[in-house]
Amino acid sequence: MIPGARLIILGRQGAGKGTQCVRLSRHYVVPHISTGDMLRAAVRERTELGLMAKEIMDAGGLVGDDIMIGLVEERLGRPDASTRGYILDGFPRTVTQAEALDEITADRPIHVVIDLDVPREIVLERISARRVCRDCGTNYTASGHDPSPWICDVCGGDVTQRDDDTPDAVNNRLDLYESQTSPLIEHYQLKGSLVVVNGVGHPDHVFKRLTDVVEGRR
Repeated sequence: MIPGARLIILGRQGAGKGTQCVRLSRHYVVPHISTGDMLRAAVRERTELGLMAKEIMDAGGLVGDDIMIGLVEERLGRPDASTRGYILDGFPRTVTQAEALDEITADRPIHVVIDLDVPREIVLERISARRVCRDCGTNYTASGHDPSPWICDVCGGDVTQRDDDTPDAVNNRLDLYESQTSPLIEHYQLKGSLVVVNGVGHPDHVFKRLTDVVEGRR
């Protein structure tokens, strides 16, 4: 195990990144820090940056680099992250954010940046098949032989496809991700810190590939 492991996990939505980040967090006993969680926590705690982010989100806008960088810097300065390490999920998303993170972590650099690689067609298939309970949020996977109406096993709510999980919507999100991430991948390749990990296969096998990479950077 690496005391104080500091990781960045990149990957397309639907690549299983969130689940693997949680497993890595438990395995290395370090906090799993996601931008979504950070935004919700900052808004809930009514920090200065959280109030700024809430105003932008309430107006339907996208939270900019400055606010995201501020949130991340604030979070990484907390005792659990500064002493034990962390896994960053969803940040950085742009080269501007990556350059700022390089400065923030100059004294305690990131150990490795992992790109969890799952082919676009598999991601599209996974997300397009996702169904969600409107009431409790439980996730299901459509098989083509699904009940109609589809009732949630957990709470009895209606199971439906999210508006943003249609193939067109997913393709748009993937296009945006790839346009933002290509320069980011190049940034970390030039720094020599990027490792691409095959994200296809049984979750346990993918997890083993991830931990092998992390252990190799001790």
